[in-house]
Amino acid sequence: MDPGVTGHGMDHGMTDHGAHFAGLSGVLLAVLALLVYLHLARRARRRNPVAGWSRWRTAGFATGVVLSAAALLPPVASFAHADFRGHMVQHMLIGMYAPLALVLGAPVTLLLRTLPVGGARRLSAVVHSRPGRLLTHPATALLLSTGSLVVLYFTPLYDAVTARPAGHWLLHAHFLLSGCLFAHVIAGPDPAPARPGVRARLVYLGCAIAVHAVVAQLMYGGFWVDVHAPVPEVQGGAEIMYYGGDIAELLLAAALVSTWRPERRSRPVAGRAVRA
Repeated sequence: MDPGVTGHGMDHGMTDHGAHFAGLSGVLLAVLALLVYLHLARRARRRNPVAGWSRWRTAGFATGVVLSAAALLPPVASFAHADFRGHMVQHMLIGMYAPLALVLGAPVTLLLRTLPVGGARRLSAVVHSRPGRLLTHPATALLLSTGSLVVLYFTPLYDAVTARPAGHWLLHAHFLLSGCLFAHVIAGPDPAPARPGVRARLVYLGCAIAVHAVVAQLMYGGFWVDVHAPVPEVQGGAEIMYYGGDIAELLLAAALVSTWRPERRSRPVAGRAVRA
């Protein structure tokens, strides 16, 4: 067992009052995002009643907001600040489950439909720009979302970050944004110019599954892990990562495979258009 894993418990340095205030702030931001989304969805239906806006997408985005809020409020937040297993539950909700639901809501497409023409063109230019293509490349998304777990849990970074309230929220923001980026690249309905075909995305998803499994197994065995928490907590957190990550990645794989058939149908049409 690595000496970084101790039995002295976790000291996050966050008071109950600070944690409660931060949790409420995060929930208010999530609710505000949902209200903006609902307003834009209604505007999209008014602008084009024929196309409308999918209620399934709206339900997906709302589910993501609910999952994010659940992770930031008691009992999950209280559990996370007292126990490493709670942190891992929070990580799964904020970094894997909520991002998939939010991405399936297609917020970028909704913005493109509802912004004024100039704003939509600027947003489209950002999406198609070189930095946008680099950011939304599967390798970049994999490195930021899954590769960062190695740095977080196998160096002193985790204890340094969670020692202060601001560090907690930076960590939450990283989990949420990198999770949304990876879900978007793999199975998101929004435009992604650098997104490869389904087979290539399945390979990247398989790499993410493998890294998650290896990190969880090393953590459970206490090899090189640098988290100052009691051994049973670290092992329990590793189990949550292993099994909870599997379920989330299966859902992501299902969302990806669901795009396979439309993609195959679209190819002959695109070929005829080019020939014409």
